[in-house]
Amino acid sequence: TPGTSAQPAGPPAALAPGRPVTLVIGGDVTVGHHYQTYFDEQVGKGRSREEMFAYGFREVKPFADTGDLFVVNLECPYTDSTEKLPKNFNFRARPELVNVLTAGGVGVVSLANNHMMDYGAQGLLDTLTTLEAARIPFFGAGRNLAEARRPAIVTAGGLRIAFLGYFFLGTRNIEPPQVYATETTPGVAGHFSDVEVMERMLREDITAAKARADLVLPFFHWGIEGNTTPEPYQVRLAHAAIDAGAAGVLGSHPHVLQSMELYLGAPVVYSLGNFVFGGNWNPRDKRSVLWRARFTPTGYLSSDVLPLRTDRYPEFPVQPVPVTGAEAEGVITLLRTASQEPGRGLERMLPALEPGASPEPGEPGARPLPSSNVRGGE
Repeated sequence: TPGTSAQPAGPPAALAPGRPVTLVIGGDVTVGHHYQTYFDEQVGKGRSREEMFAYGFREVKPFADTGDLFVVNLECPYTDSTEKLPKNFNFRARPELVNVLTAGGVGVVSLANNHMMDYGAQGLLDTLTTLEAARIPFFGAGRNLAEARRPAIVTAGGLRIAFLGYFFLGTRNIEPPQVYATETTPGVAGHFSDVEVMERMLREDITAAKARADLVLPFFHWGIEGNTTPEPYQVRLAHAAIDAGAAGVLGSHPHVLQSMELYLGAPVVYSLGNFVFGGNWNPRDKRSVLWRARFTPTGYLSSDVLPLRTDRYPEFPVQPVPVTGAEAEGVITLLRTASQEPGRGLERMLPALEPGASPEPGEPGARPLPSSNVRGGE
């Protein structure tokens, strides 16, 4: 993605006057498991490795390239380790498949999720080494808790953005406690079950990150799989993050789209659903979006969504594709319906999501969302 670089600590950089920075955000990405199987099958049939590295993001890359920075949740370790952490599902990808991210233009990844420790500490350490070698900044996991909580501060379009990542499922956590980093062991940032501990962690980390960056964006892995409605703790943590100074909140894990809202003029995207997700050959719910948001040094400006189908299985598995017409309306209808929970202010993102809303000029399928200076809220 043009205009993107990882930066060491230092004072915030100045943004060119009048130019907002544009972020493109995607949901869950797993380039191991079925993606790796399909990759190997196609290479065996004569397709080049380079073509298959580009395959997953190929249909969405033109839209992703309109942003200054492309962000996704990476939900598999890059490792050759065979020692699984005992749990329900274990994903991994060969380290060479980091080239899928680079070919797709991904600029920074969240590692704070329930699959990053699928192959234990070695799997995570291999992932960190692989991403570092590929020069892809990461956040939300580390060699110890301090590193896992450390933000990735990325300069995009002249603006310094600090990303923080957390994995938290409340009292419904089905993952083993070993997935979480401690002072001396690798893992992800977050907490096994205590929302108050999470709130304290958020306040501390956001306060520290704001001293080093123009904007702070936490990316949570949370919620219940298959549920389009956020859990009360998701709303509580999202609002706590914004109260602490976050410019917005991102989310993943449910494998379906959840609602969007504006809280105090800051956007909350509770779940972006599946994206390039090799964890399932043929997901039942194929509705997804890319969310494109514009920020200035003072915060959120506006955003839009690109409606997607996660795949065209069996001909084109694990390859999201933009949709138009009735299929796009179905994605928009889901967002509208999910965002109408009473009493949460979720309806504040609704006006421009009405079916039939016009796409931006020259970008078929993109649906505008309201700007905060028009629809900001309490």
